[in-house]
Amino acid sequence: MYNEIVMAGFGGQGVLLIGKLLAYAGMKSGLEVTWMPSYGPEMRGGTCNCTVVLSDRQIGSPISQHPHGLIVLNLPSLDKFENSVRKDGVIIVNTSLINRMPHRTDITAVPVPSNEVALEAGSNKAANMVALGAFLGATGLLEMTSIREVLEETFAAKPKLISINHACLSKGYEIGLARKPAQAAQ
Repeated sequence: MYNEIVMAGFGGQGVLLIGKLLAYAGMKSGLEVTWMPSYGPEMRGGTCNCTVVLSDRQIGSPISQHPHGLIVLNLPSLDKFENSVRKDGVIIVNTSLINRMPHRTDITAVPVPSNEVALEAGSNKAANMVALGAFLGATGLLEMTSIREVLEETFAAKPKLISINHACLSKGYEIGLARKPAQAAQ
């Protein structure tokens, strides 16, 4: 198994956080992992992305030119990364902030109203968790138990946020599972 995933959006949307959760969950699952962030000098509102590579063998480079998966939380990120995704890849699209779906027909595009789902669960700030859950549902890349354990460890100092984030992950997972391609994340 070898999988490259790019997560992208505006700074402040929790892009780096979901990348770290995915990386730590991969480590808990016994995989080799790299996590590489990239962001502008702005604290919030600037562009932000990270690349996570998960593998059952050594990873030669953390750089991904053609990822298997893409989670985009805003339109500039979709515009920038859509064409880099491999054929048969999966793109999670936050339709709350993105007014179009990918133009490509050789990938699986999963529309997810991340902000609305997160708001219904109790916090608009958890839209990133909805998108991550959708990615995991659509790809089956990691077990949800690994992500949940890492999430609980990450938010141990803020226990009130754990249940909201769990709910958002689960709702996203259900959305992604309903759109899972026949041969996801190979």
